[in-house]
Amino acid sequence: MMRTPQEFDRPVEVSTTLVPLMDVVFAILTFFVMSTLYLTKSEGLIVNLPKAAQSQSQQQTRVNVTVMSDGTLALNKQIIPLDQLEANVRSLMIATQQTVVIINADTAVNHGNVVAVLDQVKKIDGVKVAIATKK
Repeated sequence: MMRTPQEFDRPVEVSTTLVPLMDVVFAILTFFVMSTLYLTKSEGLIVNLPKAAQSQSQQQTRVNVTVMSDGTLALNKQIIPLDQLEANVRSLMIATQQTVVIINADTAVNHGNVVAVLDQVKKIDGVKVAIATKK
């Protein structure tokens, strides 16, 4: 069928319903909100931290000390004797950063070996010590 010229002059009424579009957007938004809630990983108790105008993050130097089941020590995957542990950790320290020494000890390690490693590390000023565990 052919249109007449009068029909071209009349405005065509176009209607769009926004309700289905709003439903889709709301469903996508709900999905993203719910999925981000499960992305956060809490390692400790939840507390409300105070706010500060001049806060900045601290850089940390991580040093890994591994005590193997036979009593062998490794500093950042390199085997060293116990008497050289303190000097080697000092050489890895950076003056502007806080140093954290993480002790990874096998479950079969004698308690005395772990205490000896702790004793050597505690001689160094400004070092924090952490003992690695598995959840």
